[in-house]
Amino acid sequence: MDRLSAERRSANMRQIRSKDTSPEVALRRLLYGMGYRYRLHRKDLPGTPDIAFPSRRKVIFVHGCFWHQHAACREGKMPASKQSYWGPKLQSNVERDRKHQAELTRLGWETLVVWECQLKDSGAVVDQVKRFLGKTEAGSKK
Repeated sequence: MDRLSAERRSANMRQIRSKDTSPEVALRRLLYGMGYRYRLHRKDLPGTPDIAFPSRRKVIFVHGCFWHQHAACREGKMPASKQSYWGPKLQSNVERDRKHQAELTRLGWETLVVWECQLKDSGAVVDQVKRFLGKTEAGSKK
């Protein structure tokens, strides 16, 4: 049983964005501060990656733990209510993510997924991004 009325739940769901989310903006600030330059939401690539580095042929997806079912996070668990609705919906998100990443790999792009919960430890994300991207294009040692 949902604790919210249908109208309130609908209003909450309308507020959820697919672009320029708080975790995405946080990662973009980190990347920019590290000296990386990027393109946003490349519609010509499968899955419209959140952040793209065309010269490196690398992309980063910023996934919300709930919406993309992060198994290593408590936020990624299935809701107890309306499982007949949420199960297929969330599973289709996961399958779509896999399909897009496979297609990008086939096209010669490397992908990295940064989970919403990982952004709570910016030091670990910085290390992960440095390993994935390598040196900044300006060649600085940030």
